[in-house]
Amino acid sequence: MGAADVVPGVSGGTIAFITGIYDKLLESIRRVNPSLIGIIKKDGLKAAFNHVNGTFLILLLSGILTSIFTLARFITWMLHNNPIPLWSFFFGLIIVSVNHMFKQVKQWKINRFVSVLAGAFFAYGITVLHPLNLEPTTFNILVAGSIAICAMILPGISGSFILLLLGMYSPILAAAKSVDIITLGTFATGCVIGLLTFSHLLSWVLRNYRDIALTFLTGLMLGTLTKIWPWKETLTWRINSSGEQVPLLERNLSPLTFEQVTGQPALLAYAIAAMIMGIALVWGLEKLADK
Repeated sequence: MGAADVVPGVSGGTIAFITGIYDKLLESIRRVNPSLIGIIKKDGLKAAFNHVNGTFLILLLSGILTSIFTLARFITWMLHNNPIPLWSFFFGLIIVSVNHMFKQVKQWKINRFVSVLAGAFFAYGITVLHPLNLEPTTFNILVAGSIAICAMILPGISGSFILLLLGMYSPILAAAKSVDIITLGTFATGCVIGLLTFSHLLSWVLRNYRDIALTFLTGLMLGTLTKIWPWKETLTWRINSSGEQVPLLERNLSPLTFEQVTGQPALLAYAIAAMIMGIALVWGLEKLADK
């Protein structure tokens, strides 16, 4: 989940769904509420810890943080130097994940198909929005954290991409690489606020309208595929808050057209290999889950 959340366009929530921990994650987060105080008073800290699946949450959060701190540099390097294989890997990951999620829908009706289309159009609409240019103030970092974390637990919507739209991706990634405790602490506080409020709503929807929710979430994943298509031409650029020139508007190209327009190799063999790796990873996780 941590590795996915570092990449704009890929959601950690997608990874949670693939690995089969999504419902448990939402339920554990939902249990972190004021009722915990009563449990602590009545049965003690250990009972409260068990009530929220404390061991599960600590292990998961430790894995996410470890991945972010160890992979932030590598992912940044890949995005700058080898973007085509990286995007291809995640493209394959999401394509096969869509099939995995469709298998979990118990009953297909017209409203399920409508839900898939609604999710796809909603996600696509987000991907074509123009990025803002918010300054990395304490308040903006707090707000960015609370919004981005909601996307991070939604399969299909990338928290990193939301940070890009807000103009906060580079400052947060730089803080992770330099271990800026103040910035990261502010961002984490915003994440906690957003997570505790949004998880209740999402958990309720999944309990009461599971098939509709699953098909909408799968539509979200399908809608972001245009964002992570490996071969792109940058139409316009912008200067981010760190003074770096980054793409603003891009259009998708076929591998052949990409070579003709950009003069760069399409790396088709590498892309196919990376895509197969992504598919194989999800297939392997499914087989592991079956056991």
